[in-house]
Amino acid sequence: MKSHPFHGDVDPGRDRASATYKNCLPFSIWEMCMCFWSCRTRKRKLKLSFTGLLKMHSSKQDLVNYYVGIDVGTASVRAALVDQFGTVVAHADQPIQIWEPQPDYYEQSSDDIWAACCTVTKKIVCGIDAERIRGLGFDATCSLVVVDKQFRPLAVNYEGEHTRNIILWMDHRAASQVARINGTQHSVLSYVGGTMSVEMQPPKLLWIKENLRESCWEKAGYFFDLPDFLSWKATGVTARSLCTVVCKWMYSSEEGWNDDFWKLIDLEDLVEDKYEKIGNQILSPGTSVGNGLTPEAAKDLGLPCGIAVAASLIDAHAGGLGIIGGDVKGHNLPCENQPITSRLALICGTSSCHMGISETPIYVPGVWGPYYSAMVPGFWLNEGGQSTTGKLIEHVVQGHVAFPELQAKAAASAQSIYTYLNSHLDLIKKSLPVGFLTVDLHVWPDFHGNRSPLADLTLKGMVVGLTLSQGLDDLALIYLATIQAIALGTRHILETMQAAGHRINTLFLCGGLRKNPLFVQMHADITGKPIVLSQEVESVLVGAAILGACASGDFASIQEAMERMGKIGKVVQPNHRHKRFYDKKYEVFLKLVEHQQEYNAIMQGI
Repeated sequence: MKSHPFHGDVDPGRDRASATYKNCLPFSIWEMCMCFWSCRTRKRKLKLSFTGLLKMHSSKQDLVNYYVGIDVGTASVRAALVDQFGTVVAHADQPIQIWEPQPDYYEQSSDDIWAACCTVTKKIVCGIDAERIRGLGFDATCSLVVVDKQFRPLAVNYEGEHTRNIILWMDHRAASQVARINGTQHSVLSYVGGTMSVEMQPPKLLWIKENLRESCWEKAGYFFDLPDFLSWKATGVTARSLCTVVCKWMYSSEEGWNDDFWKLIDLEDLVEDKYEKIGNQILSPGTSVGNGLTPEAAKDLGLPCGIAVAASLIDAHAGGLGIIGGDVKGHNLPCENQPITSRLALICGTSSCHMGISETPIYVPGVWGPYYSAMVPGFWLNEGGQSTTGKLIEHVVQGHVAFPELQAKAAASAQSIYTYLNSHLDLIKKSLPVGFLTVDLHVWPDFHGNRSPLADLTLKGMVVGLTLSQGLDDLALIYLATIQAIALGTRHILETMQAAGHRINTLFLCGGLRKNPLFVQMHADITGKPIVLSQEVESVLVGAAILGACASGDFASIQEAMERMGKIGKVVQPNHRHKRFYDKKYEVFLKLVEHQQEYNAIMQGI
């Protein structure tokens, strides 16, 4: 069995500078500079911006309010202290464990995750006036947490290891269960593009009932989506977020739970107890939960008791919240003076999510939704996605025979491996644009199945154009082709959404992969759309902090907080001179999956 953290929310191109600050606030510019320099040299996992230091210094006079955002990604927990202007004042992260007992089985520990939340939160509030911390917001991956009636962890594995009580979002053990659910053709499936994903919670629940009935199913007191588990841990309230139950549990924001659906898929037990185990109190994201932070949780996290705790969001949705509402005036973008529905939020980390909103419901084949008020209140959400993007880049690069050489050369030049690869591509391109190096090398990126827009779990990855080369040049080229394939997949999703009725003209990109300029430029060139990056790198954390700000009552609505706290930074324009090349690449891209489907048909029944 493998036990590892994966490397980051996989951030190709990410250089992890570290900083910390002392237990007292600096009181002069000189002291702030010295504090900042000291922070830069301590190599602890806490980041503090100079702008943040200035705001901390001025807070004694200006009474700046702060909000804590906690983001639980696939492989790490991150926290940020964010002020009411959307500036990330301090940031810390902590790795978390992932167990892989067999292929396609991925598990985590709620105890491990909560401990990491406590570690990072204590770091970011060190030296802060507690009275200025107004609210707390959580986001997390849509993983399934199982606890008993006393809220103790229950094993989700054959080994009976109760520490491992989370089925990670990317776990695909419930493939046969989801196939049966989709075979029912129940009407609720129209809200997930017609096909439920194995990454949603109903198939995972059915797998537990069929495989761990005595050890887990019958002993379970509560099944939580991870964001809701964190809200419960902080407040003692078992209320669920509208975001999680609508997007991953087949709850309807208009009609509630559908009894017929749960009975049809043999999970009638959940209906009989009036949905107590999966949630019978549903709150809109950003709503204040219970009486705020409990004394026990306050001690664990190092935060003031009773501060507002917000109903949570799934991590991708927090990223969308943190970036999609920013003011774009003066950036010469096609979405300026257009409704927010002209924007697509693209959240790229281990996986990628494509969040488009509309004023009326739009049904997109193979794309999740429409979900009402699941991200932005009052708007319908469609959510496309790619199950593995950052993880795929990592897999391709680290699995290449030239990876040790790459590691050595990157270390010698004091660069990350992805920064080095980008520079190496510039060296070998000669007079060609970098993207043209893959004229005869093509990748289909569904190494973990297709989430959108084909919604086909059985699809596999493909590489066409390999040679006997095993050197660093070959590694750089397959890295480039993989990034292009991910961007071509985004184009496939975008065109499917456009064909169904969305009118999107600008992409807003955040997540770990936004730090890789090659990844961003390829998305601009291949989609033909301008890419907007946020002023703050950590948009997901800003989104979580926006929830805390709303729960505190400091903002009248999520929309107001989005506009005030979501700041726009760099804009990356597409190079339209390369359009013909990428149109051809896209044509090949679609042929790849067409051919794979033909091969599968030929081999069927063997």
